[in-house]
Parts: sequence; C-alpha cells; structure tokens
Amino acid sequence: MNGNTMKWLKKQYYKFISSIAFLPALTALLFLFLSWLLLEFDYSETGKSLKTQWQWLRLKDASTARSIISTIAAGIISLTVFSFSMVMIVLNQAASQLSNRVLDKLIGNRFQQVVLGFYIGTIVYALFLLSTIRDIDAGVYVPAISTYLLIFFTVWDIFLFIYFLHYITQSVKYETIIQRIYRQTEEALATSCMNKTQTAAIIPVGEGIAIKAAASGIYQGFDQNNLLELCQQHDLQLTFIYPSTTFVLKGTPLLLAVNQQTMSKKLEGQIQQTINLDNTETILTNYFYGFRQLMEVAVKALSPGINDPGTAVISLHALADLLAYRAQHFPEVLVKDEAGGVRITVKEKTFDEIFSECILPIWDYGKEDRVMRHAMVQVLSQLQAFSDSTVLQQLLRTIQTSLI
Repeated sequence: MNGNTMKWLKKQYYKFISSIAFLPALTALLFLFLSWLLLEFDYSETGKSLKTQWQWLRLKDASTARSIISTIAAGIISLTVFSFSMVMIVLNQAASQLSNRVLDKLIGNRFQQVVLGFYIGTIVYALFLLSTIRDIDAGVYVPAISTYLLIFFTVWDIFLFIYFLHYITQSVKYETIIQRIYRQTEEALATSCMNKTQTAAIIPVGEGIAIKAAASGIYQGFDQNNLLELCQQHDLQLTFIYPSTTFVLKGTPLLLAVNQQTMSKKLEGQIQQTINLDNTETILTNYFYGFRQLMEVAVKALSPGINDPGTAVISLHALADLLAYRAQHFPEVLVKDEAGGVRITVKEKTFDEIFSECILPIWDYGKEDRVMRHAMVQVLSQLQAFSDSTVLQQLLRTIQTSLI
C-alpha cells in the first residue's frame, strides 16, 4: 500500500469518526444487537420459565405489547426530531455569530452524539421488537422482558432529554465555546512545545535541491518516522522553508535537500508522500489553529453587525494565557537520527509572528472601542513579564498613547 493510499485512508477515517452521525449509528447497531439478544432470551426456555414463575413479568396478549411499543416508538421519534432541531439551531447560531471554524467543537461533541444515539437506538430497538410480535402470541410467548426493558430505556431517554436541555443551553454560551477552543489549544501547545529554551536553527536558503509541493494545499506537517528513515537511507539533510499552516501552491519549493547536487524522481516522490498537504484545519494538527480561531471569534464579535466587545475580551484573555505559555515553551525544530545527527530542520512560527497574526487584527477592529483599549493595556502589560517582544512593546505604547 503506497503513501498516498495510506494518507487517503487516514483522512477518511478521521472524517468518519468526527462525523456527527458516527456515535448515533454505532449506538443504533448496538441496540439492534441487544434487541435480538433479548428476544432470543425471551423465547428461550429460561425466559419462559421466568415468566411462568413470576406472573408480573407476563403481558396479557400481543396487542398490549404492540400498543406499548408503538406508543414508545412514536414518542421517541418526536423527541429525537426536537433534539436534532436544537442541535441545528446551536450550530447555526455559532456559525453566524462566532466563526464557521468553531463548528467542529459542537459537531464533535461526544455527549450530544451519545444522547442522539440513545434516542435512535431506542427507536431501532422498538421497531425491531414490534416486527417480531405475532397476533397468536399470548402469555409466556409475548416478549414481555424485552418490552419492560424498552420501558426502562424510555424513562432513561426522558431523563437524558431533561439534562440535554440544560447542556445545550450551557454549550451555546460564547464563553463555553471559547473555553473549549482554549483547552484544546493548550493541550496541543503542551504536546508541541516541550522545550524550556529555544533551539537555534540556521536555515540555508538557496543551498541544495528544492523539493516542490506535489499539490496545492495547506502544509500540515510530515510523517516524521518515514521521512527520517528516508534521510538515513539516502544520507539527506532536509530543511523546510515554511512553517506548518502555510498555504503552498503546487510546484512551489517546500523544502531543501541541503548539499545535494542531484536527486532521483523516485526519491523526490517518496519524500513528497510523507508531507501532509490538506485543506482541513484542526487544532489537533497544529496549535496555531486554536490561536487563529480565538482571534476570529474576537474579530467577529467586534464587527458592526454583532458589536459584542465582552466576547472579544474573553477571547483576548484566552489568547493572552496561551501566548504567555508559548513565550516560555518552544517547539523542537531539529529532528535527529539515532546517532544524534540533524536530519530534518523544521521552521516554526515565532512568538512575534503568532502575536502579529492574532493580536494585531483584534486591535485593528477594536481600537475605537474603549473597553477593548483598556483590556488590551491590561493584557499586554502582563505579557511583558514573559516576553520582550518588539511588536508587543510597540503595540502597548500605541494603545497607551491613544488613551491619553
């Protein structure tokens, strides 16, 4: 299996498990299996014996069981439709007032998927159970145990719905969504930026053979193990020209093979296959997407149509906390082989670059708002303790001058 096929399979797998229908579909299959299992028990000698000994486990006739199951199925279908409608309203509100990129925080929410999956599973269970009841059934031959379990599922669905109402009203709050983005970004930062000191990396631009992008897309990183193995096999030293999250055009130089005079097309193709070029933007792939999403939320909140500086301030506070962490922790830019030799040099966004791309746009939109000016001064004054960034100092002086 070649590299392109593996990359395609990984992409499809991620899309599948992150879909809003993934857990509901899986839960429905589990309920279908459970209904078959319980029916087998209901009609087994053990099940019949239980219903004979315990009279309260029996149902009088098939019509009674059918009426109960039909009523439950109809009620849970209505409950499911209403719950789905609430989720769609939340998604629409988040997209229109925050940013389209925050939708994955809501679509990928596991609790919502579990609740909807339980509803759909109950419906599947009820319909399958209904299809097995015959008019000639009576007494121990009516699937009473399965029907009583369905009643229990229905009661549980009602309690789930009550909690779902509370949960959905909390999850639609802007501070809740911002906090989710912040937590994901913080986790990605902790994984990517583990060094306490910055590693100096000299990037020899113009030296060696330029390896071009095989397709247009956003550079998302590379398969480190496979690329390192290629470097060891062919004695290569590779240097990436752009940091990840950079959009590159097909045919644009993406990395350099340092001190190499020639390179076969086969080897170049193998290197290209290890590079991830995609148009999806997830925080798990790169922490910078979290910074950018928080910036977009703040900018959207400051737009004339929404005019919500309070939400922008919450985003700014989250950004400041993440920037303080980034100022003290640095990503590894050198990938070494087992002998300790540098094989791959990676370009990463600096603190100044992240600050310029995420804080300056907020200032551009909010510099006329007094609330934002005071919030900016408060945040930037504290950030000075973690970084001596020139861009930070210049912006702070500009804001302080505007407040006079």
